[in-house]
Amino acid sequence: MIRKQVLGAVRRLKNGIILSLIFVAVALSQKAENQKAFAVGEKLLFDVNYGIITAGYAEMTIPQFDTVLGNSAYKVQFNVRSTPTFDFFFEVRDRYETYLDSAGIFPWKFEQHIKEGKFKRDYTALFDQKNHKAKTDEGDFDIPAYVHDIMSAFYYARTIDYSGFKVGQRVNLRNFFKGKTNPLDIKYLGKQKITVDAGTFNCIIVEPMVREGGLFKSEGRILIWLSDDERKIPVKVNTKVIIGSIDAELKEYSGINGALKAKVQ
Repeated sequence: MIRKQVLGAVRRLKNGIILSLIFVAVALSQKAENQKAFAVGEKLLFDVNYGIITAGYAEMTIPQFDTVLGNSAYKVQFNVRSTPTFDFFFEVRDRYETYLDSAGIFPWKFEQHIKEGKFKRDYTALFDQKNHKAKTDEGDFDIPAYVHDIMSAFYYARTIDYSGFKVGQRVNLRNFFKGKTNPLDIKYLGKQKITVDAGTFNCIIVEPMVREGGLFKSEGRILIWLSDDERKIPVKVNTKVIIGSIDAELKEYSGINGALKAKVQ
């Protein structure tokens, strides 16, 4: 029973990290030209911890520019893997990619490659943003203007100023996945200073309010800490479970596009 709860919690934490990537993608048709939040070369590394045990690692990177449908795009990657020790219980080898328009910060392509225990899934969506169509492994679908995938929305959100948000304020957003455009609310909880291996940061705290029937099931509670500055890098993700809590904490970073003013030491 405990093993089942731990494995479920690890999966929810991984989903929580991904949910941080879809934080508050408001005004999706707005351009984000000349954004300063991130750049090619950015790399963020995380430890995924259950108590004193490190169960896995996560990595967010922007390795290069690419071209999709004739458009210049940032190639963004997100990888999650379990540690060799935790592989004995449940092996995780997940990879996500999005290709962001370098001016508008909306996606032209999204890929998901999952290996979790015996479960495997490969999924690709090509977004024709000009004709509002998504071509996927499961067919072609109509999409709203400048629709986001689960990764692109976060990188767009990092270009937005949240200084005027009030505690308890919710924002509605949408992302496309598996043939559907899913709603998801984000609740703003305020600010807090936290310390992780990468340092001490002033952070914004948000809570994804997951709806049934969306991309993720409504199980447990997920809290996300983002650096309270222009970069808005994810510093920590926490998921509460019956037998405790699991955290993903920023361990290392490099290639940041400017100073991290939220880092206090």
